[in-house]
Amino acid sequence: MNISLSPCFNLSGIISMNGDKSISHRALMFGAIAQSVTHITNLSTSEDVSSTERCLKQLGIKIVRQEGVTMVHGVGLRGFQRPLRPLDAGNSGTTMRLLTGLLVGQDFDAILTGDESLRKRPMKRILEPLSRMGASIKATTGNFAPLNIHGSPIFSTTYTMPIASAQVKSCLLMAALYARGVTTIHENAATRNHTELMLADFNVKIDVEAHRISIKGDQQLLANDIAVPGDVSSASFFLAAALLTPNSTVTIRNVGLNPTRLGFIRVLQKMGAQIVINPVISNQQEPFGDITVRTSPLRSITLTAETIPSLIDELPIFAIIASQAKGVTTVTGAKELRFKESDRLRAISHNLKQMGVEINELDDGFIIYGIQQLKGAHIDSYHDHRIAMAFSVAALIASGVTTIHDAECISISMPEFFQVMDSIIQNSNYYTTIV
Repeated sequence: MNISLSPCFNLSGIISMNGDKSISHRALMFGAIAQSVTHITNLSTSEDVSSTERCLKQLGIKIVRQEGVTMVHGVGLRGFQRPLRPLDAGNSGTTMRLLTGLLVGQDFDAILTGDESLRKRPMKRILEPLSRMGASIKATTGNFAPLNIHGSPIFSTTYTMPIASAQVKSCLLMAALYARGVTTIHENAATRNHTELMLADFNVKIDVEAHRISIKGDQQLLANDIAVPGDVSSASFFLAAALLTPNSTVTIRNVGLNPTRLGFIRVLQKMGAQIVINPVISNQQEPFGDITVRTSPLRSITLTAETIPSLIDELPIFAIIASQAKGVTTVTGAKELRFKESDRLRAISHNLKQMGVEINELDDGFIIYGIQQLKGAHIDSYHDHRIAMAFSVAALIASGVTTIHDAECISISMPEFFQVMDSIIQNSNYYTTIV
């Protein structure tokens, strides 16, 4: 599907995001291996989370969606059934990497695969530490899916993460649940901590101190009720839209405010963005609240490797913002972007140049010169949801019509994206053509 978009001149309104994708994956997985029934509200509607749900059902898990609540009938740590066919993670790296952690300690074999894009994403980063724990996994050319997993006894380990990755950390914590003894993971840089918080929600004792996480294996998880806050990564596109579009004020309700996910907002505030956060007082592990943003003049900033892990998913939309910030914005230490759903550094650079922006692509980042007038162009999404959404925001402030090719990939994380955006546009026909 190609969609053609027109610029607009004002955004206003109050919106809500679909459930946080990262939290939704974990809620389904932990609910599946818990005792009794877990009730999840506001589960993400994304295709990625549907991939996790589909894989769990193949493993014998009963999952029922009813009146806004998803009920996961847990079977305990070792209650999975042997799948009769390969488990298809679709485009979801989270599904593949975290589910691998759950499967290595089972008493059966399984195959994990995915779509063409996912089969090109590196898996050695989980295979090497899992092998230290006794896991038996055969990967294509040693690094790629399909992954042939031979269930085997798992042992505890102490591991220092060479790269900042919440997916790798979470995979190892999943495997550690099946290990004998205490597993300890050291991080050199903090990553999102949804897994640690949710393990506590499911009555697992986990010790977290600074950049060290320790967990004892063979603990039984107890079912819990999980309220999933709105997805702060999806919210980033609407924050950007309101910041860049003249005379705009937008409020996003009940969005996740986990400190490990707020790097993007902190950076925008340093650039001069008018953003107000109103937390909601709650006894749940994951904080949430409302975010209000207003059109703001922005100044450039320099981002380095220390900052990148806290806003890695938001860098495509950050690049759009940087083109409208006064001065020269430099991003380094972001080579991980080359191993996402697409080579995002290449996709950002190519598409911004199509829109007339002066940008220098670096091996591990980019340099953008602002303030620049964007012009409508044909945008290659590279079948990457975050590239498609970022340049759909760019279309709001571009001169002329912008066409996003293969825009259906947006449903990987937020199928409602265009409808939500259209609801806050006051004076433009945002959609002009859908083919």
